[in-house]
Amino acid sequence: MSKQPVIKICGLKDPTNIREVALVNPQYMGFIFYPSSARFVGELDPESLVDLKNTKKTAVFVDASLKSISGIVNKYQFDAVQLHGNESPEFCMQVKSIGVEVIKAFGLNSDFDFTQLEAYLDVVDYFLFDTKTERYGGSGKSFNWEVLQKYPYQKKYFLSGGIGMENFKEAYTFEDERLYAIDINSRFELSPGIKNIKLLEQVLNNI
Repeated sequence: MSKQPVIKICGLKDPTNIREVALVNPQYMGFIFYPSSARFVGELDPESLVDLKNTKKTAVFVDASLKSISGIVNKYQFDAVQLHGNESPEFCMQVKSIGVEVIKAFGLNSDFDFTQLEAYLDVVDYFLFDTKTERYGGSGKSFNWEVLQKYPYQKKYFLSGGIGMENFKEAYTFEDERLYAIDINSRFELSPGIKNIKLLEQVLNNI
């Protein structure tokens, strides 16, 4: 039996909600530093993240500069960086040199060309596969996971995009040893950036 995936809860921005989410013990917690996102953290007080000891604090960026990423990683003491834009393999390598885990996101549809990932294999720790949309994630829409049968590499990945109560179990038990983590966001919210703790407890306590 393949190892069960870990859980990433992404799109957090409210200090009280952050503390509540931490209590359900996700292995990763994601914070979005993309101003156009409804889940943009804004001027989040670094103190809000100080007590997050048992989770990998992950900063999410879309085509940000290396200087900006480095400054935010240092300010908030992030453990991982998720790159959700058109970042090149060379840029990913530069981010990795900061000393963080690097997750590179790609939006998938039925005709996605997986061969473009080859250049990233040695410069990122994980891929994240999301639903391809005009925006960068948070769409609440899922893609057809069967397309992952065409994924030809062994690099482990996060599965994201429209995972909610009705399909969480299906995602969690998806048969692929390369599936490392389930990324949940908008389908577990009361409002953008505010997670529904009862829903999270309901689904995570059952795994």
